[in-house]
Amino acid sequence: MTEPQRAGAEPEPGAGPEPGAEPEPGAAGDAERAEAWRALVAAARRTVADGLVVGTSGNVSVRVGDTVLVTPSGVPYDRLTAGDATGVDLDGRQVLGTLVPTSELPMHLAVYRATDARAVVHTHAVHATAVSTLVTELPLVHYMAAALGGPVRVAPYAAFGSEELAAHTLDALAGRTGCLLRNHGTLTHGATLDQAYDRTAQLEWMCRLWLTASSVPGRAPTLLTEADLAEVSRRLATYGQRP
Repeated sequence: MTEPQRAGAEPEPGAGPEPGAEPEPGAAGDAERAEAWRALVAAARRTVADGLVVGTSGNVSVRVGDTVLVTPSGVPYDRLTAGDATGVDLDGRQVLGTLVPTSELPMHLAVYRATDARAVVHTHAVHATAVSTLVTELPLVHYMAAALGGPVRVAPYAAFGSEELAAHTLDALAGRTGCLLRNHGTLTHGATLDQAYDRTAQLEWMCRLWLTASSVPGRAPTLLTEADLAEVSRRLATYGQRP
């Protein structure tokens, strides 16, 4: 993976250009981007704390307008500061910061171009990665698959950071908000970082559940039907608090 390049500390994020204007090269951005960066760093650190990644193996991004803030390549998340804000436009041109963006940038940008996602979380979660080596679709062992849009597919293997992996990921995400990446990990997206992260956590939990149930000698887990999932989807539409 590409080593990060640091040209010097960035200034503290503060007021920037008018909304919709191009960010100034090297500037940390406006208040909205600054707040989004703080949330992104917190989410990235949480992936490590929750055991979803080891070291810097995963990555997180969030979209603010036409700027995509991303974790930089190879930098431990506990070392990231406000001055390390890293952002690109939807074509991948760096418009914020001096650190090299994550090597998985093509996958993140592909999701933003093809969906209405505002945040993407990619991890190397152990149970989910294990499942990605065994099946082409996570069996319907729990109804929370409905929260991801249906049965979770496994994207075929391709080298990390490649356009091929990005294309496979989009295919696996069709009609879904999460997928597994064969021999690699997970990717989920959402309208917010919290939603994308929750979907990642739910996916890892479902994979752990299926592996646990499948390991009982002489027994096979019962699975839900598409009709069961459709009913859950209807119920989830009114789940939780309304604004």
